[in-house]
Amino acid sequence: MHDELSRFFDDFFGERLPARQSQEGASWIPRVDISENDDEIIVHADIPGMEKDNIKITLTDNVLSISGEKKIERDEKKANYHRVERVFGSFQRSFYIPTNVDASKISASYKNGVLEVKLPKKEEAKPKEIPVKVE
Repeated sequence: MHDELSRFFDDFFGERLPARQSQEGASWIPRVDISENDDEIIVHADIPGMEKDNIKITLTDNVLSISGEKKIERDEKKANYHRVERVFGSFQRSFYIPTNVDASKISASYKNGVLEVKLPKKEEAKPKEIPVKVE
């Protein structure tokens, strides 16, 4: 519903509204998918246009945080923009994760604007059988 209203107002007013002068420093929220299989939890975050060094991933008290900053790419002195829709600035997303994740084996990769974080699950402790001695 929200997207439909946004498109409606963009279509109706879009040509009449002045372009934003700058979005530098504006916060934005990347879209995220979280899935799980028998071996791991996988997080995919859409963060196009990012440099690897501007992405930070932390795990503290079972909270996975992904943050970063997308630097502005244009020189406003050289161009007269009619419409500005790409976002720039900092972002942060945080998610609670189960305690059965092996923090020492977490890995991350970034390809084609998508960050992938893999959180392997700990090997479940096998039940230990305790023999009963007869006295």
